[in-house]
Amino acid sequence: MIRIVLTALAAFALSGCVILADSADVDLDYNVGDDDAIQTYRVEGLPDWAPFSSVVRAGETIYVSGHLGRLPGTETIVEGGAGPETTQTMANIATSLELAGVKLDQLTRCTVYLTDMMDYAAMNAAYAEALGATRPARVTAGVQELALGARVEIACTAYAPDWD
Repeated sequence: MIRIVLTALAAFALSGCVILADSADVDLDYNVGDDDAIQTYRVEGLPDWAPFSSVVRAGETIYVSGHLGRLPGTETIVEGGAGPETTQTMANIATSLELAGVKLDQLTRCTVYLTDMMDYAAMNAAYAEALGATRPARVTAGVQELALGARVEIACTAYAPDWD
């Protein structure tokens, strides 16, 4: 059972970790009705077996799948521990948010997963630096393991009232 849960978490973690420089590679693949448009953004390189999107825009709400501190375009987690991983994770989240026309200062909630709660201070300092004056609501939880051996994973929700 634990292996199934860890596999599901790994798949979730991989969902938003590939960085795109050109939004032309975004796949907007799901719309519901005329008034309740839901747009999904699936970054280039997301495995075909992954049954989820990197970013989902539902009305004024943006959901960002869990991100790791991966170097853009690789399966490599940045070196240096939780601080540098958090810095890279937030940069990856910023890039994914741009796919939906959103910025970090529009985040309303983040969930942080740490494999070692002793990394809390390093993660918190890098997280605060990445966000500046922005202070979304946040949950931080300790977990046993993350995909690719990462120490930090962050998933977010944002508010985007300027829906076109």
